[in-house]
Amino acid sequence: MARGRMWVVGLAACLGCVPVSLNRQGDGQRARHDMVERQIRQRGVTDARVLDAMRQVPREAFVSAAQAPSAYDDSPLPIGFGQTISQPYIVAYMTEALDVRPTDRVLEIGTGSGYQAAVLGVLAQEVYTIEIVTALAAQAERVLRDLGHANVHVRAGDGYAGWPEHAPFDRIMVTAAPEEIPGPLLEQLGPGGRLVIPVGAVGGEQWMTIVERSETGLVERRTIPVRFVPFTRRP
Repeated sequence: MARGRMWVVGLAACLGCVPVSLNRQGDGQRARHDMVERQIRQRGVTDARVLDAMRQVPREAFVSAAQAPSAYDDSPLPIGFGQTISQPYIVAYMTEALDVRPTDRVLEIGTGSGYQAAVLGVLAQEVYTIEIVTALAAQAERVLRDLGHANVHVRAGDGYAGWPEHAPFDRIMVTAAPEEIPGPLLEQLGPGGRLVIPVGAVGGEQWMTIVERSETGLVERRTIPVRFVPFTRRP
């Protein structure tokens, strides 16, 4: 993928999401296969576990019934509260960059609809995810429970502080853009851990950033330019 291309994404969030009927689920299975082959694999995401997780999780379950026919479009979708569910490629890209192992404990900041958390839940041992909008946290928790993601734990709250009672984490993902990486998240990143986060000003330059905790300290690198919704905090 050309480094100069801007990927416009957003914090996954919706109200009025509905369970997938058997007929829609059958359609979704074919759509997920096509999505993985045409939108994700061809753009360079090759991790077999990530591709399999993207095939498993029904994206249509995390959007409203009105948006369900567009669930596998190669774009973010508006789903309420001025937010969007990120396009499938960026979900896969961030998941591959996080390099989740089956024994990992993962922290996600920005639950939104719960779609990204569900993908992480297929790959990790435990996922702890925080959403600042209480209604969205409750909605995501219901959908995740209905889909059987018992290892994904949802909490409503300010993600800036992380989830210290369950720290340290092997992996941390943030799905909204702060201007600087929150210090508490770096503190909760365990030895050998990895953090994937978009960083930059809203309306300005933002870069996907990967931070790794090595034996000698934190190592940070930028990968692709992106545009995410802002990282918000409670007053």
